[in-house]
Amino acid sequence: MSTSVLIVCLGNICRSPMGEAVLRHVGKERGVDLKVDSAGTAAYHTGEDPDDRTVDVCKQNGVAISHAARQVTKQDYYDFDYILGADTQNLENLKRRKPDDSKAKVALFGSFIDGEPEAISDPYYGGTKGFKTCFKQCERFSHAFLDHLERKASS
Repeated sequence: MSTSVLIVCLGNICRSPMGEAVLRHVGKERGVDLKVDSAGTAAYHTGEDPDDRTVDVCKQNGVAISHAARQVTKQDYYDFDYILGADTQNLENLKRRKPDDSKAKVALFGSFIDGEPEAISDPYYGGTKGFKTCFKQCERFSHAFLDHLERKASS
């Protein structure tokens, strides 16, 4: 059975499309059946490709990326099993918009790691180094999330 995941940041051109690409890649490597998408809580970049720096860092790490930015919709709360916010501000926006009867579990992407939950650092103004840090976080968070799914399936 496939698990569906939506990763969300503010504008859907940096963190969330990178998270989408990395989670899909890691899931495929681990043999986990996933449906992964990403969106933004705002519609600033609707229809745009991911930031060039996001694409470059993904390609440098052998991760395929292809996405057109979009905003989170009400229907997403019914279509996805998990909606994972990149940071606490986006997480709060997602929780506030969540319909009472929706099936989606809304959480911070970095809440599945051991220790304190982490937000994905916004790389937009941080140059190449910021995007590389973002990639490493997405990788770590993806593995932690998939570990969570495996524990859940075995219990």
